[in-house]
Amino acid sequence: MSFLCLRIGTLPNGLANNIRGEIDEKKYGSKSLSLSNTGFCYCTYDDEGNPNAMTAAWGGICCSSPPCVAVSLRKATYTYGSLLAKKAFTLNIPSENFIKEADYFGLVSGKKENKFAHTGLTAVKSDLVDAPYIKEFPINLECKIINILEIGLHTQFIGEVLDAKIDDTLQEKGDHPLIEQIKPLIFAPESRSYHVVGKQIAQAFAIGNDTNIK
Repeated sequence: MSFLCLRIGTLPNGLANNIRGEIDEKKYGSKSLSLSNTGFCYCTYDDEGNPNAMTAAWGGICCSSPPCVAVSLRKATYTYGSLLAKKAFTLNIPSENFIKEADYFGLVSGKKENKFAHTGLTAVKSDLVDAPYIKEFPINLECKIINILEIGLHTQFIGEVLDAKIDDTLQEKGDHPLIEQIKPLIFAPESRSYHVVGKQIAQAFAIGNDTNIK
């Protein structure tokens, strides 16, 4: 155990608050490290027109104008082929009430099982893209694929959001969903565990205006 003794007044602004007498640094090397991702379920139709759903951790918002989301998949996945063929998908956000279904979607291949039949969830055909969405999930984004990027082990599919469906009972009077009521699943990749949203601690793009930051 090593200790660092310094005059706090000689440290750069902000650093003093981070030092409490001991520094313990761990180097993990080159890896895609993330503490949390929202558990997204991506839906497609296969070559026979059967609806399929897959839970994937590597995905999310990638552009605001035009509004786009992305998902990165290995070529070995069944959904990969469907994305190439249909050029469309839906991104569905489950609530914590569907934790078992969401996890199942990521465990089993749609090539072997009809996941909607197994879970009893409802696949609704989108009017905008050639893909289904999950009726029971509170948020559904209907996306057409506008770009495909070969990265390495994973291929990234970028989809432009043509429409976003949100449960009316889980929205404020404005146009944004209430995260506390939706209760989305939070996935921690490093520990392979699911978590729930905690309490709100501040308002973004506002708390940083506090002039007393030191």
